Amino acid sequence: MTSEKKEMKEQVPSFAGKKALVVGLGISGFWAAQWLKGNGADVTLSDIRPEAELDQGYIGRLRELNVDIEAGGHKKETFLNTDAIIISPGVPADMEVIRSAEEKGIPLMGEMELAGQLIDTPVIAVTGTNGKSTVTTFLGSLIQNTGLKVFVGGNIGMPLIAYAARKEKADYAVVEVSSFQLDTSRTFSPFVSIILNITPDHLDRYKDYESYVQSKLRIFKNQGAGEYVVLNDEDMRLSLARPQSRVSVLSYGLRKKNGRHAYIEDNRICACLDDGKSFWFSLESFRLPGKHNIENLMAGVLAGLIIGIDNAVIQETINSFKGLPDRLEHVCEYNGIVFYNDSKATNVDAAAKDLASLDRPLILIAGGRDKGTDYSPLTDAARGKVKKAVFIGEAKEVLAASFDGVIPFSMAGDMFEAVSIAGLSATRGDAVLLAPACSSLDMFTDFSHRGRVFKEAVMRIAHG
Repeated sequence: MTSEKKEMKEQVPSFAGKKALVVGLGISGFWAAQWLKGNGADVTLSDIRPEAELDQGYIGRLRELNVDIEAGGHKKETFLNTDAIIISPGVPADMEVIRSAEEKGIPLMGEMELAGQLIDTPVIAVTGTNGKSTVTTFLGSLIQNTGLKVFVGGNIGMPLIAYAARKEKADYAVVEVSSFQLDTSRTFSPFVSIILNITPDHLDRYKDYESYVQSKLRIFKNQGAGEYVVLNDEDMRLSLARPQSRVSVLSYGLRKKNGRHAYIEDNRICACLDDGKSFWFSLESFRLPGKHNIENLMAGVLAGLIIGIDNAVIQETINSFKGLPDRLEHVCEYNGIVFYNDSKATNVDAAAKDLASLDRPLILIAGGRDKGTDYSPLTDAARGKVKKAVFIGEAKEVLAASFDGVIPFSMAGDMFEAVSIAGLSATRGDAVLLAPACSSLDMFTDFSHRGRVFKEAVMRIAHG
């Protein structure tokens, strides 16, 4: 650790004897409240949802620790009568009560920012619009396959504050990082930061696309000498990114290019660090379809080389990696029709890449909660690939307007009806693909719930 980073750690504020307000009772808020209470703070947790809608296990445990729970709305007086505010990733940082507290001089930080100040484990942080979870999981497997101890979490699984609260000791922490977490980062500085891509998303939370871009680029804001940025310089916006000059920047893309550190040639990844020595990794046994998955794999390979993982272990992990549920997941084949679940394709770019990845005629199921994005790129990607679309959820009328006159479509009231229509519209050799291009929160608790309901509907139709 550099002297600068050591100094940063020494400046971590003490919460002992102070009032701390945690906003949002999800898994991040739960662990943040536990850490604060365990370190002597007087903790209140505020959530806008009614108590009946909150996780009762979390509430019970926090009340055992004498954490005050305020549910059903945020009380302004609580926000103004505290020494610090810690917000969960899903909580908008521009809420009026938070702005009022900041105007009063009350410090605000996110859960990940707090955790980053508390640990000295080298962090590999992965962000991007699409592919974060897959790359994070791949890196976790890669490090674990070397026999090292690794914490894998962040925006997936356990939050980084849980790692700090449980006082775990790992050789590396691999964390998925969302734009919402980066919005409240001030000192967060990973050893390796990875930016996979940036395409329009979450425009219901950001005033414009550039604001979203700048949020993602915060991941390398505090990095310095001896630290690394890995980025896809085929992504137009990332090709313009300019980390600090002292940071080592490693780029990758599908084609060989002067100065590029990883590319594809003869169905192999060629990768090298700045020492110029090249390493080759076969893609013959790589199971994930689509060029975007190969791009994401290159990011993981470069990160593995940075931390000194043996070539044989990298190749073995490439060969054995199966990907994640809800990410272009093969569900089953019935009557010659293949069903794929990519419930995690919650934005237009991810859904469009799915269409490009599959080489069968497609019946597309899309829709959910609109995120304020333009659906025309999805319509363009569907030309010549999609025989018919089926739309569900709050965004179905907007999607229908985009597809009107281009691709035939139907509307469905729920997932079972959508799968039924899609199955009847498909013929032998086709594929039915769930790639919603929208959030799941209109009809489901999260994307995993949506994917599970899709798979259940497919199995009901396939097996009766």
